[in-house]
Amino acid sequence: MKELNEFLGSHFIYTYENGWEYEMYIKNEDTIDYRIHSGMVGGRWVRDQKVDIVKIADGVFKVSWTEPTGTDVSLNFMPNDKRMHGVIFFPKWVHEHPEITVCYQNDFINVMEESRLKYETYPKYVVPEFADITFFKNEGVINEKVISQAPYEGMTNDIRSGKLTF
Repeated sequence: MKELNEFLGSHFIYTYENGWEYEMYIKNEDTIDYRIHSGMVGGRWVRDQKVDIVKIADGVFKVSWTEPTGTDVSLNFMPNDKRMHGVIFFPKWVHEHPEITVCYQNDFINVMEESRLKYETYPKYVVPEFADITFFKNEGVINEKVISQAPYEGMTNDIRSGKLTF
C-alpha cells in the first residue's frame, strides 16, 4: 500500500504496547468508525466521526480528529509494517470519569458536551503509544456493516478468525 486511495476502506485491529485494543474502519476520505475493545474507555464505539486523513509518505497515513468529549487523537498508520503510532490527549474529565464515555457515542453527544462543560478539561492526560496492527482488511469505502454493533468480549478474535465478517 502506497497511496491514500488504497488506505480508504481499511479496517484495522491494533493493540497498543500498553495492552489497549482498538478497532478502526477508514470509512472514506474524511470519516471513520471505531470500537474500543479494552483499556481506559473499553466498550466505547463511534460511527461517522469526522477526521482529517493525509498521506505522510508512501505507505504512511495520519488520521487526526477532536471528539465531542474534547479528546484529541492523532494516529500514524504504517500498514505495510503492521505498526501504528498514536497520541491520545484525554481531557482531565475523561481520565477521571471514563465510564461516562463508554457507550455508543452517537446516541449520547449531548452527554459528552454537557460533561465537557461540567468537569475540568485540563491538564490533559496524554497517551503516546506504538501499536501492532493485528488485523487488516480493506472492506471498501462506506461499508456500514463494518462497525455496526457494540464491542463484545472476544469480538476481535471473531474478526481475526473470519467468524465475524463484513
